[in-house]
Formats: sequence, structure tokens, C-alpha cells
Amino acid sequence: MGETTADEDLLLKNFFAEVSEVERDNEVIRILSCFKLNAFEYLNLPFDSSPEDVKKQYRKLSLLVHPDKCKHPQAKEAFTALAKAQQILIDAEEREYLLSQVNAAKEELRAKRKKQLKKDTASKIKSLVDEGKYEQEYERSEEFQQQLKLKVQELLTENEWRRRKMRMRISEEEGRLKKDEEEAKEMWKRKREHEEQWEGTREQRVSSWRDFMKGGKKVKKGEIRPPKLKTEDPNKSYVQRPVKRG
Repeated sequence: MGETTADEDLLLKNFFAEVSEVERDNEVIRILSCFKLNAFEYLNLPFDSSPEDVKKQYRKLSLLVHPDKCKHPQAKEAFTALAKAQQILIDAEEREYLLSQVNAAKEELRAKRKKQLKKDTASKIKSLVDEGKYEQEYERSEEFQQQLKLKVQELLTENEWRRRKMRMRISEEEGRLKKDEEEAKEMWKRKREHEEQWEGTREQRVSSWRDFMKGGKKVKKGEIRPPKLKTEDPNKSYVQRPVKRG
């Protein structure tokens, strides 16, 4: 098995050594024009291709656009795109997600096809006579495959848009939580500083209170104390004098 693979690789290398530069450039252009979310399209493979088909196609195309062999200025970018597409299609989880979108697209197209057959009596009768073979043949047609490709692209685009919106909302929520956390930290920081400042003046406040209890606040040097108000003797009696008029 290993020898067969090595022989195939050698045959491919010899073959692509003879491929014209125009063909290499055209393949680079094709790869870079692919729909980014469809890995099958990058490798130019049908949706029912096996992981082994993926590996063989990748070896073939990667040799075609390898930066050491292809002079196109974007050959490296095309080569990287192929490698990423292969990785997606041999990864079980990524492949399952992509195929789930393919199956969903097929179901939508089949439902649409049934509605069309209800209006077309001749086609409906033929489909019943052929016991499903008519529909199987239709799904293998170029028309159906093109519709399927477009529908898969539509579903993948919608899902990616939802995913990005969700990621954006999560990012916004994380930003809000971070801002709230920073504001809370700043508030506690100011509170601690206030408490430390208050504690730092404790001795001064205690000393001032003691001075007050001893007889009032001491007059600092250079400070002018307001004059005391005279208080009348509460035991002294007063006679109200008449107010002179005129």
C-alpha cells in the first residue's frame, strides 16, 4: 500500500512537471474564487467524497499550486487554502457539521421539488412509475447539483452570520462585565483610600476632642479668636423704659 502511494506521488510529480504555467495560474485563480465556507469547493470535490478521496485530491492540487512550482504571486495563499480545506474535511466534527448543512439543503430542495411535481401531472406519474428512480436520476443531474451547491452556500452563510452575531454579543457582554468590574474595583479603591485617610487623622481628631473637653480649642499662634459675647446676669432685674415719640 505504501509503495503504491509512493508510485502515485512520483507519477503526479512527473505529470505536473509538464503542466503549463497557465494551467497552474488558472487553478490558483479558481481556488481563491471559491466560497470560503465550503471546503469541498476548494478541493473541487462532490459532497459525497470520502476522506480518502479528500487526501488524494489534496495531494494532486497541492502539487499543482505549490509555491515552489507555481509562479503565480498568490500561489502560497492558494496552497494554504487547500491545506485548510483538507484539514476541515478529515476532521470528524468539522466534516459532520458541513455534511449536516448539505443534508439540510437537500431536504429543502426535495420539498420544493414535491411542490413542483404536484403542478406537473406528467412528471408526477413518471416518478410513481419509476418508483423513485426518476428522482434519483434528477438528483444526479447537473441542474440539481448546481442548486444544491447554491443552497449549501446559503445555509452556511446564514449559520456563519448567526455565529458571528452571537460572538459579537458575547464580546459585548464580556466588555460590559469587565467595565462593571473595573468600576467596582475603582469604587472600592476610593473607599479604602477614604478609610485610610480617615484612620490617618484619628490621632489628630482625638487630640482635638481632648482639647475641646479641657476647655475649648487652643488658639494657634497667629490665630485671631472671635470675641466672647457678654452675658447678662440672670438675677438682675430690668425696668422697661418708655420709648420717646416725636
